[in-house]
Amino acid sequence: MDTKVEALEGSQKKLTVTVDAEEIDKRIKKTYKDFASRYNFPGFRKGKAPRPVIDSMLGKEAVRAQVTDDVVNGLYPIAMDDNDLISIAQPDFDLSEELVTEHAPFTFTVTVKCRPEFELDSYDQVAVKLPSVEATDAEIDEQIDELRNYYYTFEDAADDAAIEENGFAEISLAATDDKGENIETISTDSRLYELGSGLFPEAFDAALEGLKKGDTTTVKMDVSDSLMGRGIEGDVTIDVEVKQVKTKVLPELNDEWAKETAGFEGGVEELRTRIADSIKQQKEQMMPRLRENEALYALQKRVLGEAPEELCSSEEQNLLQNFFQQIQQSGLTFDAYLAQMGMTPADFKDDVKKQAKDVTLQDLALDAWARHFDIQVSDEEISEEFKKSGVDDPAKLEKQWRENGQIASLRAGMKRTKAIDAIVADLAVEELKPGEKLQSVEDEEAEEKAAEAEAPKADEAPAEAAAEGEKLTKTALNKLKVAELREKAEGMGIATDGLKKAELVDAILAAE
Repeated sequence: MDTKVEALEGSQKKLTVTVDAEEIDKRIKKTYKDFASRYNFPGFRKGKAPRPVIDSMLGKEAVRAQVTDDVVNGLYPIAMDDNDLISIAQPDFDLSEELVTEHAPFTFTVTVKCRPEFELDSYDQVAVKLPSVEATDAEIDEQIDELRNYYYTFEDAADDAAIEENGFAEISLAATDDKGENIETISTDSRLYELGSGLFPEAFDAALEGLKKGDTTTVKMDVSDSLMGRGIEGDVTIDVEVKQVKTKVLPELNDEWAKETAGFEGGVEELRTRIADSIKQQKEQMMPRLRENEALYALQKRVLGEAPEELCSSEEQNLLQNFFQQIQQSGLTFDAYLAQMGMTPADFKDDVKKQAKDVTLQDLALDAWARHFDIQVSDEEISEEFKKSGVDDPAKLEKQWRENGQIASLRAGMKRTKAIDAIVADLAVEELKPGEKLQSVEDEEAEEKAAEAEAPKADEAPAEAAAEGEKLTKTALNKLKVAELREKAEGMGIATDGLKKAELVDAILAAE
């Protein structure tokens, strides 16, 4: 088999494969034998039917068609592998010679869209900023606050105190379904409820925000996507009474509490020392992965090109498949995971898309690095990789991969591993200053700020927002605080006296 590769526009390549006449004759002869053994031909024993009989019974071109199909489908992946080509879209075959011919070579061409070969704007040493492995006072204080959170208590707030965002209150709930029947799983005479806990939809929390002791409200909504509404279909009506607004109180940090409650005989000093040691140990364990992650984020910013949609979509599917396998193994449901992470399905989707784009760009950056520094992977190294897989017969598995044209992808992955290992080994590291964040986090926040800059401001008048193609939504309004809603409503000429948050939202939407 001879192959020739021609570069076309963009990342497309034209692969021409020529199979010599001797190989074609050998395949034709074998296929006739296979047909003779596979089918029953009247008057002939199995496997003994001559060619003219086979051609007469199955069609003159049956064998040639089968050989052509075997040659194209069998040799295309091997030819791609031999030329280190990896297709990212469906190949386009051009069979100028429709069928193989005995005693003659056979040529076919295929146009493939391959992984683009982008360059980097620099191949200099990669520099990153990383935190010190030593625990900072702020980190120790944060850990201590988390520990104190395990021992919190609640106190009654003043009677005129209002429920704040993410606040607490003791409430009673009377829930009925769309038929007016009581829903026992939701109804209760008394429940200590935390706004933002995800037990109910955001609209429920929005309706409670701003209420005081003795206030009542009625909320009608679909609760099927919330933790408390599992298995409940249709709209649910919930009558709520605020029995008491609560204030969360953390224990005072002193030697007495550290000794008697937290169990540190040396008091606060021992508590801080033990936490500092624990933080340092955790940082040391995560530092290798953190070095690699930050190096990849820094490297992807050097890519001169945009991540192809085909590669991003493929990576997105890989991430989703791995994610759902992991939560299934952990016993979590998708809804429970979202509630635990404080995410909506839309947030999750956006996060996966961003991860897929990041991974794609990082892979393309590593490909460029490997090409620039001529990083190679030998056949011996590939064979060794199969031995490391732990299968009973690594040589057999390698043979299957080679026949299926899967070696190019494996080689590319091994080159990337070598590239990132070399980059991390030569990494220039600067210690983060107090309050400074990791580069990857700064990238995410910069994107969020850019998106916010393009969107209408929260205090923008509805008419101005509409003029820029934006429209107020109930979800967006529910994210505002009561004071912000009152200001917006008053700016629209709405009387706000006595209106609760949910009523303010409805009034603004109606006025718009």
